Amino acid sequence: MRFAKIVFWVAGIWGLLVITPLYFMFDLVGRNDPPPITHPGFFYGFVGVALAWQFAFVFIATDTARFRPLMIPCVLEKIGYGAAVLASLCKDKCTGRTCSLPATICCSAFSLSLPTSKRPFP
Repeated sequence: MRFAKIVFWVAGIWGLLVITPLYFMFDLVGRNDPPPITHPGFFYGFVGVALAWQFAFVFIATDTARFRPLMIPCVLEKIGYGAAVLASLCKDKCTGRTCSLPATICCSAFSLSLPTSKRPFP
């Protein structure tokens, strides 16, 4: 259970630190990776959902045995993002600067956390 707790605390805090600034970087994203974003609702919607998942990671870290069923959607969330980036790269729809390595690492760590988070029998 300790491994799962550490993994989800690190993932949640790291995600909060990385995703929160995106709320203030709308124009910068369009300048650094053209073309500019034309649908701000999609951008802010993605940031909001991603931020909500970071809070879910923190909640899971507080009691990994109790929130163990939520770990499966966490793995799927990371697989979904990694697959989308990979598909976009294969179709030349995004640049090499778009990285899914952190999502892949988190997906692997979340998967390894599942068997370690079982509550011991009394």
